Amino acid sequence: MTALVWFRRDLRLADNPALAAACAEHERILPVYVHGPDEEGAWAGGAASRWWLHHSLAALSAALERDGGDLHIRAGDTLGNLVAACRAVGATAVYWNRCYEPALIERDKRLKTALREQGIEPKSFNAGLWVEPWQVATKQNGPYRVFTPFWRAVRPRLTPDEPLPVPAMRFASAQGKVSLASLELLPRIRWDGGLHEAWRPGEQGALEALELFADDALNGYARLRDLPARHGTSRLSPHLHFGEISPRQIHHILHRQTQGRDAKRRPDLEPFLRELGWREFAHHLLFHFPQTPSENFNPGFANFRWADTDDALLERWRHGRTGIPLVDAGMRELWHTGWMHNRVRMVVASFLAKNLRQHWHHGARWFWDTLVDADLANNTLGWQWVAGCGADAAPYFRVFNPVAQAQKFDPQGDYLRRWLPELKDAPLPLLHEPWKDASLLSRSGYPAPMLDLADSRNAALAAYQAMRGRG
Repeated sequence: MTALVWFRRDLRLADNPALAAACAEHERILPVYVHGPDEEGAWAGGAASRWWLHHSLAALSAALERDGGDLHIRAGDTLGNLVAACRAVGATAVYWNRCYEPALIERDKRLKTALREQGIEPKSFNAGLWVEPWQVATKQNGPYRVFTPFWRAVRPRLTPDEPLPVPAMRFASAQGKVSLASLELLPRIRWDGGLHEAWRPGEQGALEALELFADDALNGYARLRDLPARHGTSRLSPHLHFGEISPRQIHHILHRQTQGRDAKRRPDLEPFLRELGWREFAHHLLFHFPQTPSENFNPGFANFRWADTDDALLERWRHGRTGIPLVDAGMRELWHTGWMHNRVRMVVASFLAKNLRQHWHHGARWFWDTLVDADLANNTLGWQWVAGCGADAAPYFRVFNPVAQAQKFDPQGDYLRRWLPELKDAPLPLLHEPWKDASLLSRSGYPAPMLDLADSRNAALAAYQAMRGRG
């Protein structure tokens, strides 16, 4: 008997429930990837995500080839391609791991019905979350809207069990596949040099990133994670999004690292697991509130008066030319590497949504196109959290001061000097506030601030008070 294993956001061989079950229950498997971005609705992968996907698929294909198989790539209508591949090898079942984006949930429901009508059994599994979004509920049997009680419900369920090993695989082969290059995931104008420098997509790259984090940044994570100039975070987010590593693997490996001689690291494991808990919370919210990528979670914000869309302001923000050093450093890091430190993400998002009062949709879309870890659940939660209109959100009146944030979390200016070379020789404290020396701006070519931080904060608070009055 033969089965298809349909790879999606689970681009790994270890701890892959669908792959393990298919290999246990069938004599042969055909590993399949179907590229159908049109089926993702309004949220097909952006440019940086497509870059990562290309290299992750290449890594998965190479891993399968080392075991004697290959990745059967197809493009277009998913149902038609799955049925054709099943017919080609006589497969009686299709195994896959679940995705949680609203458009893909609806697509997969239709697929299950259609496959059964074709006499093909669909079997789906959880490979990407600790807890399925429907497995935890409040005492009122509803979804959680606040993180802390959600985490109290989820944390006792987590055990650092041994993840599934890479199964023994025997492969079928079939005609009809296309080349990875034919998917045209890579940019035609090669702007991706910085991404190549910063990342190694694929399952092995994910394990190496985890090992580096365990050996280096885990010990001190709670204290150092907010410092953007340091390697103080795991940088596992893109690997998690593409399923090159699972939360279960991370928990198991880090738990093992914190035992015995490494027991001194143990206090920092819980803060890191809690951060992964926010990822679970984001998926919980997206599942139960599928409208939130485009609509405010808090309906009261329907009355909020955003400033008119200003393309010139948005362009300066996107390309790190606002004249506010921490904002500009973050946006340039994003453009060069496809990633931005989480503390800086909050600052640049607050600047856009509050100081500039541009709708958070503009920021969410830019992040979607430029982040290698662009994830609909996390992107939506993050932007609505900062904008004050989301679940368990920061209150709108909390406006991050980018100068104070830089002074606190980049006191020596190492992060700023790295991403703002025109200011690399600026002395402290002018590095944090270069507009205080007009000659520095003139010599360096660094722009003057596009707005006054205090005045724009006051305008944002006035708009918030007006919304509350209208509500």
